[in-house]
Amino acid sequence: MKSFFSKLLHYLPLIKGLQTGLLVATGLAGYLSARCPIFNMGTIAGLFVSLFLSISGSTVLNMWYDRDIDAKMGRTKKRPLSSGIVSDGEVLRLGLTLSLLGVGLAAAMDALYGLIIFAGLFFDVVVYTIWLKRKTCWSIVWGGISGGMPILAGRVLGLGGFDWIGIILSLGILFWIPTHILTFSMKYYDDYKAAGVPTFPSTYGFDVTRAVIAISSVIAAFAMGIAGWGIGMTFGYLRILIVLSAGLLTLAVATLLRPSEQVNFGLFKYASLYMLSSMILIMA
Repeated sequence: MKSFFSKLLHYLPLIKGLQTGLLVATGLAGYLSARCPIFNMGTIAGLFVSLFLSISGSTVLNMWYDRDIDAKMGRTKKRPLSSGIVSDGEVLRLGLTLSLLGVGLAAAMDALYGLIIFAGLFFDVVVYTIWLKRKTCWSIVWGGISGGMPILAGRVLGLGGFDWIGIILSLGILFWIPTHILTFSMKYYDDYKAAGVPTFPSTYGFDVTRAVIAISSVIAAFAMGIAGWGIGMTFGYLRILIVLSAGLLTLAVATLLRPSEQVNFGLFKYASLYMLSSMILIMA
């Protein structure tokens, strides 16, 4: 039993719990923006499990494919896979199993919901990681599309089909992701350069990257505000969302006017807090 739990602890970092949890929260927010939770607890449980499994599976598969890159980066070389604590074959089987279970459960719940979950996994693993990540910094667009799938899937599951609010929520995530990812790529510029992974800072420079972050933050905040109004969010909740968005925009502008590693990392941390808070407001 001790050996089992010891092994489990080595696998846990592979699913990137905070990142996975945030994406699951967006899926729950998408569903709860369309359905009252009191009468749909079984569906909410299925939504949670299917999202957790499929997102975890795609994350594990990404880490399996990128194990050679991780071994070259100071930030990631001590991860269980790149350091050799767990084997390549074990991680591949785990990623495939989690992905199949997650997508399978999603498809069993609703065919369209399952299709969107599969699309998110496909864009993340095949298009973003395998095809484009090592070739172009613009791969983050496809990573952003993948990141917007959980909230769209949740909204579709709640409504039984697409609507403009679901699309806007998904776009909000898509344009939030550069704020999250590009600040990270600036902080770990040397790591990505050592691994040979093209990023916006290495391709276009830090000034252009900061401008992209500021523009995408404006669009993300605007999209969240429009979606909040569309789902009927009361003025009290909208006011909180506006204050949170103002904080995001202030930090984004600060990275342009007074660039520093401290401001940059502050924006990176705040971006995650902003998205989680926005999802809580939508669910509430």
